Amino acid sequence: MALRHALLAALLDRELSGYQLTKLFDLGVSSFWHAAAQQLYVELAKLEADGLLTGHEVVQQGRPNKRVFRLTDTGLEELTRFTLSTNKPTSIRDDLLVKAYAAAAADPVKLAEQLEQRSAQSRAKAEYLAEQLAKLLGGRSEHEYLTTADNIGPYLAGMRGRMYEEEQANWCAWAAAALRGRMT
Repeated sequence: MALRHALLAALLDRELSGYQLTKLFDLGVSSFWHAAAQQLYVELAKLEADGLLTGHEVVQQGRPNKRVFRLTDTGLEELTRFTLSTNKPTSIRDDLLVKAYAAAAADPVKLAEQLEQRSAQSRAKAEYLAEQLAKLLGGRSEHEYLTTADNIGPYLAGMRGRMYEEEQANWCAWAAAALRGRMT
């Protein structure tokens, strides 16, 4: 998957500014794709030059004007093509997991602290994602939302992110406890 597909997906059913996309990628989308703000703006320019999205300026009172982007028909065709392509297997690439694997060479107290810190970060992110999912539901039951909403994709991806963060938090807490148990 390329950043371009993550951006096209984010713009599937709404217009967003570069700033809004940056916030979305920092919080909601970061469960499955990380990109720095500079990368997003560079890719937005490429997507616009390729005709996959279009941007226009929105005049704001009391604040600088902003540029918002939306998917073009060509962008939708590219996103559809991407959804039909074969998936590549995923793998975990995480420096903390490498540190846990190398626990025999690590300071167990420092490693346990890092694991506990990641656990807390993952719990906070899972809580944030749960709040965002509740907003998407808008008071509807999950079943009602999944059977009636026009675009359930953000909910599906958000739920995967929440579940991932919860599992990550649990594993980190478990691994930290295992390390601390060896110290007594």
